[in-house]
Amino acid sequence: MIEQLIPSKRRRCSSLSFPFIIFLLPFLFINAPVKATSDDDKQALDRISSLPGQPPVGFEQFSGYVTVNKACGRALFYWLIEAVTDAAKKPLVLWLNGGPGCSSVAYGASEEIGPFRINRTGSSLYLNELSWNREANILFLESPAGVGFSYTNTSSDLKNSGDKRTAQDALVFLIRWMSRFPQYKHREFYISGESYAGHYVPQLAKKIVDYNKASSKPFVNLKGILVGNAVTDNYYDSIGTVSYWWTHAMVSDTTYRSILSACNFSSAKTSHECDRIVSYAMNHEFGDIDQYSIYTPSCTSAVASENSTASTTTASRKKKKKKIRFKNTLIRCRSFGYDPCTENYAEKYYNRPDVQEAMHANTTAIPYRWTACSDVLIKTWRDTEISMLPTYKELIKAGLRIWMFSGDTDSVVPVTATRFAISHLGMKTKIPWYPWYSGRQVGGWTEVYEGMTFASVRGAGHEVPLLQPRRAFQLFKSFLAGTPLPKS
Repeated sequence: MIEQLIPSKRRRCSSLSFPFIIFLLPFLFINAPVKATSDDDKQALDRISSLPGQPPVGFEQFSGYVTVNKACGRALFYWLIEAVTDAAKKPLVLWLNGGPGCSSVAYGASEEIGPFRINRTGSSLYLNELSWNREANILFLESPAGVGFSYTNTSSDLKNSGDKRTAQDALVFLIRWMSRFPQYKHREFYISGESYAGHYVPQLAKKIVDYNKASSKPFVNLKGILVGNAVTDNYYDSIGTVSYWWTHAMVSDTTYRSILSACNFSSAKTSHECDRIVSYAMNHEFGDIDQYSIYTPSCTSAVASENSTASTTTASRKKKKKKIRFKNTLIRCRSFGYDPCTENYAEKYYNRPDVQEAMHANTTAIPYRWTACSDVLIKTWRDTEISMLPTYKELIKAGLRIWMFSGDTDSVVPVTATRFAISHLGMKTKIPWYPWYSGRQVGGWTEVYEGMTFASVRGAGHEVPLLQPRRAFQLFKSFLAGTPLPKS
């Protein structure tokens, strides 16, 4: 059944990378039969006893690989962090970061919703008191192959990734992962993520809905999706982004009018004049700000880490992220919060051999350093859906719980873009717009529709749980409970 999910043309892979050959050689000379490893054995082998520099915790952790395509040698890396209490009764939440090409371990797990934070030297971890595993079991997935520790033995895979294969591989991963962890079959299951996961999350949800319909005994109990600052629709995202720049005084009146005049947001390609004006705005009018969190300090570190030999440093990445094209949704899923250099600490920590050994990661010796984002995937992404609105309509019809949220200080996938897109779904309002509260402060604003809930998060950038962890945690709890955000 699983192999049938993979189109035959994707099973014909012949381009083998060097690490795969090295990994294969020892087995070519062994004639003795090898005992098959059961799913129970694999689960036990994936258990993490403790991470280097980790404080004591009372919850279980597992990490490792699930092969999603044997012929091509594609394997995805996961990290399961079980709930602090009553893990057997809590739901399972899959978290995906976007990019495309960015790591859920680097961002979701280490900066946003995971239980650990990394200190500045990359030598130890400390606890995040508002980790989402207080309410659920959290499964972080580095997807697609080529992101983080996830790998492929077919080198061409790195240059032809796209939406369709990413969703298909994620579905195969999930089905095979649940065979390894049968205790999560039929468990309440939710998918969450941010940025370009605005494609990943609904696309995977649609795959699961279709899979369940075709299965005589469906076991993936998908209940809903939660997506933040999500890339949703090329046209409305573009209009909303330019509107945000002007309403937040990031560009001049002249530049704003010039962009509207020169840029055809309905076209699949941008004109030279449009690119020129947008480039001028970003390089001469924005100033040296973090576009993903416009009111917080930028990281002033010139390199990703002191020992980094990666092809791109923090400084060069910051230059690259200014090259945002309206019809090119290859949007990086990074942002900076109270400590604007947290990505640097992740690259120090996850490149440590003892950390990789503890996490059962990099077992095939990939020929490059672990990085928070893959520049190769970002530059060569093949297929991307123009609009996710038709998919959302299908998911609404399927009866899923759907929440979209936006940090209101993100200028890359801003709240205006999300609101423009949602307004064209044609949903009836169930609970009119109102301020919601976290503690005694306004946490943001929300509106409940027949089929979806939208919420803004006040004072948060692109990575909402990083900038406003308490408000994000309140939002997550309300989502899981299926109740509107508190009015007081």
